[in-house]
Amino acid sequence: MSPVSRSIIMTGLVTLLGTWGFWLGTDGFTAFTAETARRVEILKSPRPLPPVQLVDQDGHSFSLRDYEGKLLAVDFIYTRCTTLCQSMGMIFKQIRDLIPEESLGRDFMLLSISFDPDHDDSAGLKRYGKAYDADGRVWRIARVPDKAQLESLLDAFGIVVIPDELGEYEHNAALHLIGRDGRLRLISDIDKAVPFAEQVTALL
Repeated sequence: MSPVSRSIIMTGLVTLLGTWGFWLGTDGFTAFTAETARRVEILKSPRPLPPVQLVDQDGHSFSLRDYEGKLLAVDFIYTRCTTLCQSMGMIFKQIRDLIPEESLGRDFMLLSISFDPDHDDSAGLKRYGKAYDADGRVWRIARVPDKAQLESLLDAFGIVVIPDELGEYEHNAALHLIGRDGRLRLISDIDKAVPFAEQVTALL
């Protein structure tokens, strides 16, 4: 075998091994980023969530376990946000309006959780809810008063919150679906409200 042929064969083997390794490392080319990997993992293995206590805009205490038997859409916000969180409010309103009315409150509910309990008291949550017609029954706006429980919840959902120099936050945003069994089952982009609502409707 000539040196040129040997070199071509070796190059081909290296390329093949590299492609195979990348295929394994990205779960069959599907997980190209940490965020994508997280979403793929959730689809394969729905994640249990910690037993945290929340307080809604009406001052009522509850837990995620109260929603078992229903589908629950969840997003994470803070009410002083003037950019992304306002978009999230409009997106959640759109999702609610796309779900068959007879299923609202019975089979499907929405929950917006503030990660800023120091500023988001019940009055602040109520103002945010009123801005997007969140009635406190089908769609609650809530906070987790206990900071250790909040950190546990953010970690379970994969939410990263970074304070900035202006006293506000940088954070990732997504649409989350908790199944009837109380496990996190789906994470979707915030610009996918219609497909998200369609997936929910198919599960009702």
